[in-house]
Amino acid sequence: MLNRPGINRTFAAGALALVTAATGVALAPVASAAPQACVASSVTTGARDSVGTVRNKSASSSCGDLNLTYSYNSTSAIYDFYAGRLRRSNGTWFTCAAGYVYAQDGYHSIDDDDFWLCTDVGDNTPFTVASWYGGGDTVTITH
Repeated sequence: MLNRPGINRTFAAGALALVTAATGVALAPVASAAPQACVASSVTTGARDSVGTVRNKSASSSCGDLNLTYSYNSTSAIYDFYAGRLRRSNGTWFTCAAGYVYAQDGYHSIDDDDFWLCTDVGDNTPFTVASWYGGGDTVTITH
């Protein structure tokens, strides 16, 4: 008799299907604990060194940074300088080490480290964005 592993596997899979159908027990897929892709949040900026829209860093995202992926200056200029700001546990805010980053209106690559406003941000950390030339700009932070 020839050893035919493909036939044996097919037979075993068929037998399992018959047993499952006969007993009415379905085998559920195993849930994945893998983090989701990066999350994007729209933020209205605060004026220089102040607070705009406050969001929380995603706890389920695979991104550890606050990445500026879109910016639109609401004034006549087609650019601004943007800074990520994080809230400390005592409620005070600080500007991340990157400081104010130049960005023209439009989309920015998540892979371009020029637009990483804050790095190594902990899960659920409150954040905001400030703009150098006054607040009210619209930005997207991917985190």
